[in-house]
Amino acid sequence: MVKAKVFVYQRRFDGWPKEGDLKLVEEELPPVKNGEFLAEAVYLSVDPYSRVFSSRLPLGAPFLGYQIAKVLESKNPKFPIGRHVFGYFGWRTHTVVKDEPSGMFPPPVLVPEWKDVPLSYFLGVLGMTGNTAYFGVLEICQPKKGDVVLVSAAAGGVGSVAGQIFKIKGCTVIGLVGTEEKGKWLVNELGFDNFINYKTADLDKALSEVAPKGIDCYFDTVGGHITNTVLSHMNEFGRIGICGTISSANEDNETSAPFNLSHIVGKQIKMEGFTVLRWPNRQSEGMVQNHKWIQEGRLKTRETVTEGFENAFKAFLDLFLGNNIGKAVVEI
Repeated sequence: MVKAKVFVYQRRFDGWPKEGDLKLVEEELPPVKNGEFLAEAVYLSVDPYSRVFSSRLPLGAPFLGYQIAKVLESKNPKFPIGRHVFGYFGWRTHTVVKDEPSGMFPPPVLVPEWKDVPLSYFLGVLGMTGNTAYFGVLEICQPKKGDVVLVSAAAGGVGSVAGQIFKIKGCTVIGLVGTEEKGKWLVNELGFDNFINYKTADLDKALSEVAPKGIDCYFDTVGGHITNTVLSHMNEFGRIGICGTISSANEDNETSAPFNLSHIVGKQIKMEGFTVLRWPNRQSEGMVQNHKWIQEGRLKTRETVTEGFENAFKAFLDLFLGNNIGKAVVEI
């Protein structure tokens, strides 16, 4: 009988996630039945959306999360032993998997056997993180050559990829970050044109200095007061794509910084929220294109890797403390 280590959702988050909100337990797994396979986690994805979606998760359930896992036993010919899969299995070391969707999340898929990239990339730049950036930029923001673009949380997994795709499309790109180290990484290694450290700068004044002619497109993952400030700097017919509200993820009242609707109306701004799940049949498109850009040297990435399944909660908390650069993953 196979035993799995599982982080279960023990207590509702109240503000910042705390020790004890998740509980590490062991459980015995049932035998693998026809059509199923046994997967052993290799890498675990750590994402801000897990905090937001946790309100929908019943207490006692495995905590939310994607992983890259290796097939150890299989009674499903689509998932042969030894192959790696990408799936929404939650925070657990072993899973008996059915080839079907899990709630709103798609069914598991085989990871491509591309030898020129690390396996962990399929949780980041070649996974849903990279696809969030890919579709958010191209489908929602629809950049035009010469656009001035602002990207929030620009040193994170999604923002860092989004900014580079905007550059590929001929835009001037400014990144919002929380440290000088992150900003220098964006400019010196990823090719961003400028950055603003929102923790030390007067954001309103800084935006006037680095984007004196205004902002055409804003790729937003934070929301809150930052987004409200950015609105006054948007140009007429500007586009805003919103895929996260991490600034208010740990607050009970997410309306603490209401948008100035007069800017949206007066400037005729298009403001649209999205998740990557909107394009279920096009995920391979984004993966293949991002991979091509990596091969061409036009797209770079960075990971913050936490060792050990038991340390997943620390990696999760570090997201909200701003301690990671690039995509956050746990190596089991």
